[in-house]
Amino acid sequence: MMTFTTRPELSGTFGMTASTHWIATAVGMSVLERGGNAFDAAVAMGFALHVAEPHLNGPLGDMPALIWPAGADAPTMICGQAPAPAGATIAHYRAEGLDLIPGSGLLATVIPGAFDAWMLMLRDHGTWPLAEVLAPAIHYAATGIPLLPRISAEIAAVADFFRAEWPTSAATWLPGGQVPAPGALFRNPDLAATWQRLCAEVAGIRGREAQIDAAREAFAQGFIAGAIDDYLREACVMDASGQRHKGVLTGQDMAGWRASYEPVLSTNHANWQIFKGGFWSQGPVQLQVLDILRDEPLADLDPLGPEAVHLTTEALKLAFADREAYYGDGPGVPAEALLSPAYAARRRAQIGEQASDALRPGAIPGAGPLARAALERQRWLAGRASHRGPGVGEPTMGHLKKPGDTVHLDVADRWGNMVSATPSGGWLQSSPVIPGLGMPLNSRAQMFWLDEGLPTSLAPGRRPRTTLSPSFARAPDGTRLAYGTPGGDQQDQWQVSFILRVIHHGMNLQQAIDAPLFHTNHLQASFDPRGFSPAHLLAEPAFPQATLDALRARGHRLQVAAPWSAGRLTAVSHRPDGMMKAAATPRLMQAYAAGR
Repeated sequence: MMTFTTRPELSGTFGMTASTHWIATAVGMSVLERGGNAFDAAVAMGFALHVAEPHLNGPLGDMPALIWPAGADAPTMICGQAPAPAGATIAHYRAEGLDLIPGSGLLATVIPGAFDAWMLMLRDHGTWPLAEVLAPAIHYAATGIPLLPRISAEIAAVADFFRAEWPTSAATWLPGGQVPAPGALFRNPDLAATWQRLCAEVAGIRGREAQIDAAREAFAQGFIAGAIDDYLREACVMDASGQRHKGVLTGQDMAGWRASYEPVLSTNHANWQIFKGGFWSQGPVQLQVLDILRDEPLADLDPLGPEAVHLTTEALKLAFADREAYYGDGPGVPAEALLSPAYAARRRAQIGEQASDALRPGAIPGAGPLARAALERQRWLAGRASHRGPGVGEPTMGHLKKPGDTVHLDVADRWGNMVSATPSGGWLQSSPVIPGLGMPLNSRAQMFWLDEGLPTSLAPGRRPRTTLSPSFARAPDGTRLAYGTPGGDQQDQWQVSFILRVIHHGMNLQQAIDAPLFHTNHLQASFDPRGFSPAHLLAEPAFPQATLDALRARGHRLQVAAPWSAGRLTAVSHRPDGMMKAAATPRLMQAYAAGR
């Protein structure tokens, strides 16, 4: 068992917060210290992350959250993944000359979901008024936040593009016309003014819940939706396709959608129960992998040895092949079959001693057309990649095709409430800033396909199959664990390593996070340009050299990563006796946990 850690696993009985940025973690802890509960803290942290990590998330993005109120038998999903607008039809996008939805720009957006999801959590489970939870975000947006070097680099990479094509983004992200320096105080006065106006508009309304409902209306049908609708009526902007396009989102689309609650899916693994979102997300990938590995002697394997890495990687490949064929928000998802013990056993039998280099969706009665369609898409994308036209490799367009990332937060309070949330979308490089609001739209629509008859086919009112994937687990002794990470297609891969180390190897939260990580790109990527890398395996160099050599010998096309570069995991736990623990990754040197 790994004993070295970069930081201690925190423990205490008052409260725990963890997130991908130290300021958000501190904001959440300050809420708990002043009597707020885990839901108040999570909402304040979420809005602080919009300011602290704007290259990774924003208010017009997406936000699925798992919440576990004290005393509840199981967690519940708050779905902040909104659907495609009414005008988002395959026919319209094809008429625009597209065969893939661009990874940025106005055609890439769905209805913004994050704000309303946070408000639903705050209204129904929080205790604080709107102005109090928004106060930290307003403070940092108005007075400035120390700019991460990574954000400065992201802005520098698109600065010329912003100046030439997205002037509203240039006005926001290039203060004084210059790329802000790493560590400089960066302000977003328009964002601060947006939240100040929202708070002022609802301040005279009596009652906390009524104020929050009024804020939801102001967002979806008031001045925020109005500003978005006004801009999109005329805007026609360059996107990752290399062409200019108008968007299809309207104020009417926003007025007709609200965040909602959904039941979770779960599986039992080694007497632990793992909880994930539905098949409109990639969450069931983690459940499938745990099912496939259920009967393996994992506790007897070295977690850093080649057999454990090989088995887990091959199980991930099978589950991601099923994701590509069968997951989505459309009809025909064979959910019961995918999570059945018999199906998991058949999939386990497909794992051999050597690394597979094929996309292998499972055989499910009646679902053969979906599996064949996934294989046809893979072949088509491979041919498309080898026949790219001139200009696609131009540096700025290439940067706009590079996906943004995500943030994550976990919270537990002394009453037993817990939150695991993975906000994303609305990145600074995703779409132009809406004038006067200080925030850009999301680009989640790029996960749809422009082919008919698939669970992931573009259609009005359908959610894109998101990669956002918060997690909960419950141990045999009743301890509840909230965990997650940014990372797109890698989210459930790194989470699988984490939870297996906790369950089978007795690692504490920090040990399981600090141990070297791996992932595979042997999957159909969710983001433009939708690549597939057969037999790929990335591993951090902290793995023993013997493990790396053995993985190569098994046929894995091994990529050794830079040290401490894979995963941004955070986690908190709550024991039935009130003991809480927390941990956060040292990778990228910005995620932190706090608690007492």
